[in-house]
Amino acid sequence: MPTKPDTVAEPVSTEQVLISLRALEVHFALRGSSLARLLGLGSGVVKAVDGVDLDLHTGEVLGVVGESGSGKTTLGRALLGLVRATDGEIQYNGRNLVGLSDRSWRRLRREFQMVFQDPNAALNPSMNLEQAIGHPLTIHRMVKDDADLRAQVVEALERVGLSPVDQFLTKYPSDLSGGQKQRAVIARAIVLSPSLLVADEPISMLDMSVRAKILQLMLDLKNDLGLTYLYITHDLASAKFFCDRIAIMYLGRVVEIGSTAEIFADPRHPYTKALLEAIPEPDVSKTLPRNLLRGEIPDAADPPLGCSFHPRCPRAFEPCGWETRDLKTLLEARWTLMGEQEYERERSMIANLDDLDRAADAIVLKPTKSSTVEEVIELLTEIKTAGPDEPLWRGVRTIERQVDAVALRFREGEDPQLRRAGGVEVACHLYN
Repeated sequence: MPTKPDTVAEPVSTEQVLISLRALEVHFALRGSSLARLLGLGSGVVKAVDGVDLDLHTGEVLGVVGESGSGKTTLGRALLGLVRATDGEIQYNGRNLVGLSDRSWRRLRREFQMVFQDPNAALNPSMNLEQAIGHPLTIHRMVKDDADLRAQVVEALERVGLSPVDQFLTKYPSDLSGGQKQRAVIARAIVLSPSLLVADEPISMLDMSVRAKILQLMLDLKNDLGLTYLYITHDLASAKFFCDRIAIMYLGRVVEIGSTAEIFADPRHPYTKALLEAIPEPDVSKTLPRNLLRGEIPDAADPPLGCSFHPRCPRAFEPCGWETRDLKTLLEARWTLMGEQEYERERSMIANLDDLDRAADAIVLKPTKSSTVEEVIELLTEIKTAGPDEPLWRGVRTIERQVDAVALRFREGEDPQLRRAGGVEVACHLYN
């Protein structure tokens, strides 16, 4: 993917804010079992977006980047009212959009539009392009007559490069290639002359040969029509080409935000560094160091204590929020490398291993009838000696011998907030 041309984008105004998000939250309730619902018992929530602050400036392209499950798509849908925000504010033209009725949101559809990830699902297979692109104009009563409708559809198709237009007006989605379908989706989005366009992974389902062309088309439309983009992607390479600023999301939170040049030149957050190191190198003759993240993205319904990234972070230390589940992960990683007999011996030392499944900053480990308190302490000491660089041990406050158990206490974790660090804002204790 080429780097972003210097002559493509206008300088972004940092003064005129189009949309401002403040402490935005989108939580989804878990249904739980039938018995729990019958008894009125709570079953928890998934914090898909958990307190996001963002300013989207007029005329800029803001990229939202993160792994699957980071909350980036939910953030974009909340911005358009496609999912209900649980709390916080979405300020637009001096008005808070959170809590608006469906009727009020419908009036805003002319100003906010979306390009979806899958063009095959975004287009109605029973509508030809003239009908599909003209449908929003009819719904919002923005045409005088049939001639005016066709003229606006023709203009939109020409803008997205589907020409000669006469050959495309009567075509159905099944007659188009993947790139042509996405151009048609973009035409439908711009036909209402919106001010904001949310692009959710707009090139991820396209062939590599057409991805750069679609991004260049969107940049041209931004300059020609004065559009503002929220670009949602997991691909930092395309974000480097397309975006003015980048916001890195992890488990519903923005962990780093800054200009594209600054993010790529000097990433601060360990998660951002890991994402950049995961970008493939086209030149097979080059071997680059790859410090890939360990583990998977945690469950948003039961996130880690303290910094949500700490279980996967190679630089985590005392205030990051170590807990009992981290010890369980460490034990399981050790046991997967053992033979069966050694595993069975160590596994049978601790009677209450299931207690490690709950989030807590302290645990009392009880020996089984076939083991002793001293053996449990020896096991913990052996694990620490075998991996002294394991970040978890930096968070252990005390290991105390009790009469019939071992008490393990972790340092209290803190949830890092966004703070200025050089030219970016980053939520990491390394920059407190």
